[in-house]
Amino acid sequence: MNFGAIIIGDEILSGKRQDKHLAKAIATLKERGLQLLWAHYLGDDPELIVATLKRTFATGDTVFSFGGIGATPDDHTRLCAARAAGVELKLHPDAETEIRARFAGDPKGLTPQRLMMGEFPAGSVIIPNPYNRIPGFSLNRHYFLPGFPEMAWPMMAWVLDTHYRDQFDTAVVAESSIIVREAGESQLIGLMNDCLAHFPQIKVFSLPRVQPERHIELGVRGDPGHVATAIAELKRGVSALGFPWVDHRNAE
Repeated sequence: MNFGAIIIGDEILSGKRQDKHLAKAIATLKERGLQLLWAHYLGDDPELIVATLKRTFATGDTVFSFGGIGATPDDHTRLCAARAAGVELKLHPDAETEIRARFAGDPKGLTPQRLMMGEFPAGSVIIPNPYNRIPGFSLNRHYFLPGFPEMAWPMMAWVLDTHYRDQFDTAVVAESSIIVREAGESQLIGLMNDCLAHFPQIKVFSLPRVQPERHIELGVRGDPGHVATAIAELKRGVSALGFPWVDHRNAE
């Protein structure tokens, strides 16, 4: 199953706020043995949001969208999701119940603006918000969450634990790498391809670095039963090419 993330807001792209959703989404999935495949950052541009959602709706991916579901003029996500799906925006009865309960007894009362936060694309299902009862919504395996981390993060966890528990893979994933010096990345490509051919169960990665000194972190990640043998093959290959290396854990 493919998981993606969409993070919406001019304040992030302008640098006014630093995004925290991407790192948290990665960590939340990782805790359950899952992995984020892609992520998009979007400004508060309705046409761009609609075009992006039309494309991601068509993929069948499971997507978490953060931000833009409020009722202020710069909150476009609810209407854009409806446009992308070709459906109307309607007050969701379950959302209305939650919002009415949230503001019961509030001196300001239930204003039209507050009730507007429960207007979702037709066919949506609400996502409960444990922080203040203003729900998010799901449509086409897309889960639309608030931009506030204190609300969005427990809502994302609830979605995964409620709807995707059968996808969890808590098996241990091992990783091992070496620091290779004096080599260019292109000089290691053949060795990496050979390793992948011999060990299709694992992933091979290469991370060039320039600080504090130029080197390449070359490693493997995956089934613990294959990682040790795969990294040993890489070590032999690097030595045969004449490049010095050291185990990553000993490189500090």
